[in-house]
Amino acid sequence: MAESTGAPQIQRVMGIFAHPDDPEFFCGGTFARWAAEGKHIIFVMATSGDKGSGDVNMHSDQLIALREAEERAAAARLGVKEVIFLRYLDGELQPTLDLRRQLTRLIRLKRPDTVVASDPSGRWYGTGYLNHPDHLAIAEAALDAVFPSARDHLTFPELYRREGLQPHKVKQVYMCLPTQPTVKIDVTDYLETKIAALREHVSQIGDMDEMARRQREGVDREWIGDGPRYSESFRVFQLD
Repeated sequence: MAESTGAPQIQRVMGIFAHPDDPEFFCGGTFARWAAEGKHIIFVMATSGDKGSGDVNMHSDQLIALREAEERAAAARLGVKEVIFLRYLDGELQPTLDLRRQLTRLIRLKRPDTVVASDPSGRWYGTGYLNHPDHLAIAEAALDAVFPSARDHLTFPELYRREGLQPHKVKQVYMCLPTQPTVKIDVTDYLETKIAALREHVSQIGDMDEMARRQREGVDREWIGDGPRYSESFRVFQLD
């Protein structure tokens, strides 16, 4: 697996995810590094996580407000410029044409050169975790929006004819939590920033000290150097 030594061609990044806290858990160190390097980063959240609570007294409208505020605070910690919520229902996300159209619209509007999304083939990891169906749905819709929908003006022609949104070609896709990684990014200098961002998700993380301990224990054993090193893995696609 190759090591990324930086990506100077990356200037505008759109991270597309299902729930608040997904970008921080999946690859928060990479976003923190890119933001520190001056990249302009936007997050798109398909849902606002309106089902993610074990509190029987919590209502979905309360949870939406809470989790959106947490995500905005976490994104600010990472250096992300903007967070957009599409407010589909948590736990019911499907890779529909409507979702693909909305993502295509945002890609044409914001014009990222790089899109970050999760791996739609990752149905499970090991024998202890079944992937959330929303993660699979948004990953599939994001990839379909990148190619060919955002590129072709005759796909969702109303975006071009009514809104004047020109077709846009994304240059690269970074697929996080990949089943077959191709690139590792060194996030050693940004681990504590990632932890600080995760600490904003108070509604989701019951034991913050345990979360931080687990993050710090995730040392990349393949990289040997002075002190522990941390990485995040991706499958990277360069699109011609």
